[in-house]
Amino acid sequence: MLDTSATEIPQSFIFRPSALVERFIQPPTPERDDHQGLAFYHAKLDLHHLALLREFDELLCLDTLKHVERYWYQVETVKKVLKQMRGRVLLSDEVGLGKTIEAGMLIKEYRLRGLVRNALILAPPALVSQWQEEMSGKFGLPFVTTDDIEVKRHPEFWTEQKWIIASLHTAKSKTNFELVVNTKYDLVVVDEAHHLKNKDTLSWKLVNALQKKFIFLLTATPVQNNLMELHNLLTLLKPGVLATEQQFRKNYVARGDSRMPKNREALKDLLREVMIRNTRSLVDVKLPKRFATTITVLPSNHERDLYEHITRFVRQHSPALRGLERTALNHLLMQAGSSPFALTDSLTSLKSRLPSAADEIDHLLALVDKVRETEKGKQLLQLVQKSGVKKLVFTNFRRTFDYLATLLRNAGLAFAEFRGGMTAEQKDAAIASFREEVDVLLLTEVGAEGRNLQFCQTIINYDLPWNPMRLEQRIGRIHRIGQTQDVFVFNFCIKDSIEEYILYILDKKINMFELVIGEIDSILGNLDTEDEFSDIIIDIWLNSSQKQEVEQKIENFAEQILEARAAYQKTKELDEVLFAEEFEV
Repeated sequence: MLDTSATEIPQSFIFRPSALVERFIQPPTPERDDHQGLAFYHAKLDLHHLALLREFDELLCLDTLKHVERYWYQVETVKKVLKQMRGRVLLSDEVGLGKTIEAGMLIKEYRLRGLVRNALILAPPALVSQWQEEMSGKFGLPFVTTDDIEVKRHPEFWTEQKWIIASLHTAKSKTNFELVVNTKYDLVVVDEAHHLKNKDTLSWKLVNALQKKFIFLLTATPVQNNLMELHNLLTLLKPGVLATEQQFRKNYVARGDSRMPKNREALKDLLREVMIRNTRSLVDVKLPKRFATTITVLPSNHERDLYEHITRFVRQHSPALRGLERTALNHLLMQAGSSPFALTDSLTSLKSRLPSAADEIDHLLALVDKVRETEKGKQLLQLVQKSGVKKLVFTNFRRTFDYLATLLRNAGLAFAEFRGGMTAEQKDAAIASFREEVDVLLLTEVGAEGRNLQFCQTIINYDLPWNPMRLEQRIGRIHRIGQTQDVFVFNFCIKDSIEEYILYILDKKINMFELVIGEIDSILGNLDTEDEFSDIIIDIWLNSSQKQEVEQKIENFAEQILEARAAYQKTKELDEVLFAEEFEV
């Protein structure tokens, strides 16, 4: 008998179902015209059999994922949706357990099996780009978004594009509503689906009217105020599963308290048909603490002069601009908060788009040239030199990255670089160097996604993303499952800058860094506005003439967020009582 126990099978002979499926879900090309003849017929037949592979016990997507730390409960969730729920599910894992990863795995699995050929993801405006990055970087899914400039110019893209991510706000607009509901989708995914709790809203009516074969609703808090919200959500998944409103209220809602159920066991049996809710107790997730420190830096006279001139310039020209032009102008303030050097390229390109302001822009560029070193840079060197622990140093901008690299190099400090434009081999080498040789990894916003960096416990945010979820993503590089040590976060900001006010709200007022990862999304989602956090901040900054006015408006906004946090806490406690640990995989 042949002993194969020690035989290594060549890679070329290993059967990978996902590779076969990927080949035949691609459209034919002149170079690869294999969509004809008997061979293709047999291949499609094989594909059909693969779609039924062991009744979904063996997932095709697993060997196609890139930089995804998947966990057993996520794999079991995907299997359960495939086998038992027929592609219609309410994914209600507790915050921070990876509902987005589960959704991505499901989309990939359905695509590989040929069950989904187009999909629409609806997300809050602040999360649209994040969804696109996750779907592309981790799952290789070719989504476009309604933020793309070409998309804005061609409304017919709703029918032409097969893989779309849009904000619910954009999809339900007068311009798009009819286009969206008249398009047939194999799959619809709705993130933060508790926004569909009221069936009288345009959002609920849009999702209800969508022509869809499969639908995933994602929310950690399916019930916010009363049980009728649950009825409205599940009606979108499986119309009639909870009977009519009147019957549901009579059979399952306690008289006098619409938040509490009666006939609890019967209701649970119905919910198990459509709902999965994994909890921390099930997956045994116990993350260490994280501690945040704000380092407020007093700028030099040249730096202060430049920041004030940039603010005046943006205030003067922003009202006359619209869309992307206005966004680019406002972006100057974020660059100024990073470093003077981050402004150079944007100011130079702005001259051709704002010829009337050419002289002003030349003056701003001259102010940039006056800055040779920054006070923030000096403070960074002191912090980096203070201890021998490993540190991630984040920046948003390439010019700032180059400045910091030169700063560290001139100070004789060894460091590794991780940024866009590097090859996979270079990135692997950088992580290896950081792990084994050096104490500092300098990286850009997109750096190290999916990399195992839990051997590091310190993050330094040299500049600050204005979107709190982006800040959360940075911290999540090391404060994640597998981290065994407390995590320390140092946030730099210039005194009297936009970033100082952002940190005042996030750190001092709502204690963001003490929250569970992901909770900030839910809190901001409770704000009674369609505007993004960063848009509200920039609006306050540009439309306030005095420092006292800025401070008062910031204080008012912070109070709104505190109210949203209190509302979220109430909802969280209600859902814990209602669902407990009854709907885990």
